[in-house]
Amino acid sequence: MTDALPPAPQFGDPLPLTPEPAVLRFLARRRSTSAVTLTEPAPSAEQLDQLLRLATRVPDHGKLAPWRFVLLEGSAKARFAQRLEALALARDDPQAAAKLAKLKAPPLCVAVISSPKPDTPIPQWEQILSAGACATTLLYATLAMGYGANWITDWYAYDPDANAILGLEAGERVAAFMLIGTSRESPLERERPDRAALVTRWSD
Repeated sequence: MTDALPPAPQFGDPLPLTPEPAVLRFLARRRSTSAVTLTEPAPSAEQLDQLLRLATRVPDHGKLAPWRFVLLEGSAKARFAQRLEALALARDDPQAAAKLAKLKAPPLCVAVISSPKPDTPIPQWEQILSAGACATTLLYATLAMGYGANWITDWYAYDPDANAILGLEAGERVAAFMLIGTSRESPLERERPDRAALVTRWSD
C-alpha cells in the first residue's frame, strides 16, 4: 500500500525544507472513514511501527513525549470491548453498549494517551495539545498509507472505570481511539466550515 519510509534521520542531521505538492493534494482531499466500514486487513506490524514512528514526529515543547500508545487488536481488542459492554450493561445503559459497535468493527485500535509530565516548566495545556498533534499525525499517516481511519472518543474515553480497564494512570486521559482497517467503501465529502467566518486580521 505504500513504499518504505526513508531511514529515520539521526540527531543533528540537516533536514532541508522542500515543496511537497503531493502532501498538499492529500490534505486538500483528506477524509476520515466511517469506523463501521473498516475491516481486515489492518496495517502489518512493520507498517504499524512506521505509523507510530511518524506519529511521534510532532511539536513537543521541552521534548517531554507527553503521550503514549495502547494497541488493541485481535482477541485482546474483543476482550476490551466485552469488558466495556459489561460495564455499560451493569449500569443498565444499552445505548452506551450499542455505541461500542464502532470499536468492535475495525481490526485495529490505537489508543493515543495524553500523559502530561508534572514538575516541568512546560504548561500542561501545551503537553495536551502535543498529544492532539500526535493523534492527528497518526490519522493522516494512516490515511496516506492507504488504510481507513477514524478518530473517536465516545463515553469510554471519559469514564473512570473504562479508563481503569484501559490501564490509564493518574493524570492521563484518552486523546483518541484511532480505529484503523481497510475501508469497504469510499467516504463521502462532508460540509466544511466557512473560513471567512473564522478568520480575523489583528490590528491595533
